[in-house]
Amino acid sequence: MNKLILFGMVVLSVLAFSGYKVWAQLREENKNVNTENAKILIAYYSYSGNTKEVAEAIHEKTGGDLFEIKTEGSYPDEYRPMTQQAKKEIQDGYRPKLTTSVADISKYDIVFVGSPNWWGTITPQVSSFLESYDLSGKTVIPFITHGGGGVQNTVTDMTAQCKGCNVSKDGWVGYGSRTLGISGWLEDLGFKK
Repeated sequence: MNKLILFGMVVLSVLAFSGYKVWAQLREENKNVNTENAKILIAYYSYSGNTKEVAEAIHEKTGGDLFEIKTEGSYPDEYRPMTQQAKKEIQDGYRPKLTTSVADISKYDIVFVGSPNWWGTITPQVSSFLESYDLSGKTVIPFITHGGGGVQNTVTDMTAQCKGCNVSKDGWVGYGSRTLGISGWLEDLGFKK
């Protein structure tokens, strides 16, 4: 019996160390983000205000420029019709026309891109932003808000749509407008204000 317990403890120790090594490797990879003297843009789409709150928390810690992605069209006020319309737009690959613009995207080195998770992906508004600007050569750092769905395909889809840019593997994902952990996450990425 004691051998079985000892074996279990060894296995758990190996798994814990392996997990730590993976975490340390990811952290080391993210140190490649050169934050010193970088010009930062924080672009986001927020339907209910949750993603906006996270964007403002990032802005407070990094000092980057805030940019709210706004587009033509609107959603019904009632929840059910709104979700049905948004789901159909995603299924159809709809890209609404932007009504706000970044004056000079070329001056930014790092672009945080924020989106709610809608049906496992980024919103059509964020897709329109990614398709409208040349972000090649820039570091793109995703931040995703959700109502229980987690990250799903949001970062994968953002990476696929962001041609030629370096999408950080360590984006931020949070429930609703909760900004717990934002400071530590940004410090791990090398942002200190």
